Amino acid sequence: MNVLMWFRQDLRSHDHAALSHAAGLGAVLPVYIFDPAVWQQADRSARQFGFLCESLTELRADLATLGAPLLIRSGPAREVLARLCARHAISCIVTEAAAPPELAGWARDQGLRWLEAPPQTTQEPLPQPALRCPPDLVANPLPLAQMLRIAPDPCPHRQRGGRKQALDLLETFLTTRAEGYHRAQSQPLLAERASSRLSAHLTLGALGPREIASALAARLAERPAGRWPSALAQFQSQLSRRTATATTARPDLAAMPADPARQRWLEGETGLPFLDALMRYLKATGWLSHHLREVTLSLACHHLGLEWRAASLALARRLTDYDPALFWPYAVQIAGMAGHAPRIYHPTKQALTLDPTGAFTRRWLPELAQVPDSCLQTPWKWAGAARLLGRRYPEPLIDVTTAHTAAREAIWARHGKPLRALVTPHVQLIEAPLQPAKGQLRLEF
Repeated sequence: MNVLMWFRQDLRSHDHAALSHAAGLGAVLPVYIFDPAVWQQADRSARQFGFLCESLTELRADLATLGAPLLIRSGPAREVLARLCARHAISCIVTEAAAPPELAGWARDQGLRWLEAPPQTTQEPLPQPALRCPPDLVANPLPLAQMLRIAPDPCPHRQRGGRKQALDLLETFLTTRAEGYHRAQSQPLLAERASSRLSAHLTLGALGPREIASALAARLAERPAGRWPSALAQFQSQLSRRTATATTARPDLAAMPADPARQRWLEGETGLPFLDALMRYLKATGWLSHHLREVTLSLACHHLGLEWRAASLALARRLTDYDPALFWPYAVQIAGMAGHAPRIYHPTKQALTLDPTGAFTRRWLPELAQVPDSCLQTPWKWAGAARLLGRRYPEPLIDVTTAHTAAREAIWARHGKPLRALVTPHVQLIEAPLQPAKGQLRLEF
């Protein structure tokens, strides 16, 4: 029997339940499909596409060592599957999850069995399968972004995809970097090193949850003293929360009118230095820690007054590790659309708390080089502001004090709660652990 193994998630060959199951059924045809309709959706971007292509390149090499090439096909999924099934006498399709609703009926009509991977009853990794494949397979090259009409999206410091990169990150995190995991995630100069940076790889499944859990348990056994146990336990908790549940429908992302303020926020031109530094960093790297993502989106929705779906969509496109099932529950919570009051951040106080020396802000806003430290986060108060604002650096989009008061009052009016219950004083942000609220998912850890 010829079996089509459709890789949709879990882009790895190691400890892969669906692949192992397919190998036990017959000759395996591994396939990945680039559906143009998916890549033309508003929340997709070239930086996500580039990371995916790097991951698929490594997956293709790994599968080749097992005896089967990874076929890359472009087009509507149903049409691609129909052609492959007819040409290679496929009688069964195996995926990591149940058949998409739009394809389940088609498969039944064609007499195809559609199987998802059976649950694994042991915590031990599955053995690497030896694959047989149908004859005369043509391994096409990966498509170019232009072929899928994906707009250019320069991201010079984007994280690279691929399982080797993921394994290296896991190793360095568990041996050196995790020791500073507790506090550094909210500090923009330290977060990139102290965070695991595994979220993009987990989104595509380059690493399996069992192998991470196994490596984590081994490291916890080796590091019984100091800051390691609590740091790794916190990481383990976030990993469990991420993999336990994550699903929601996207909101309506139909074309929304252009908003100059939204574009200024996205490009780091709001006139609020710390926020602008974060957005420029995001544009160049495709990444922000969980807490800093929350700050940027909260300020956009509650202080700059941006429409929350449009702001969330713009942020999603900039994130290399974008996962719709994780991202949209998180965005709904921050925007205050989840039935409870969101946290409100004071723009200037957050800057002074999270970037107290101003080093991060200065790194990404060189035009503020001559502004003294005392006015770095409030350049409009500097004696030389007239020579700077509106010329080398924009005037602020908002009056900070007025906008913060208005944001608090709007949340109060919507949720009908006392202000003191809605706003976390900035002095507590230093000491408060960066744990999400009960039931809240973390995007990055």
